[in-house]
Amino acid sequence: MPKRVLTGTVVSDKTDKTVVVRVERKVKHALYGKIIRRSKKYHAHDEGNVYKEGETVRIEETAPISKLKTWKVVERVDTRKSPEQAA
Repeated sequence: MPKRVLTGTVVSDKTDKTVVVRVERKVKHALYGKIIRRSKKYHAHDEGNVYKEGETVRIEETAPISKLKTWKVVERVDTRKSPEQAA
């Protein structure tokens, strides 16, 4: 079975060897038809503590590493800070 790969933004890098990544998806509302954003946070393994808050990263599904971590960071996609963190 292939591993799932998701792209999201690092929202926290405070814990050791772990980053929290927010993955957003766009969904059409069932009744009104408006496109709305839904997001989910994933805890991902970051062995070298190299990924910082605000970076866009790609994460890949793995075997469970701990109670919350079943994802690992594969690569950095973008290093730009999001507008809410620039202020």
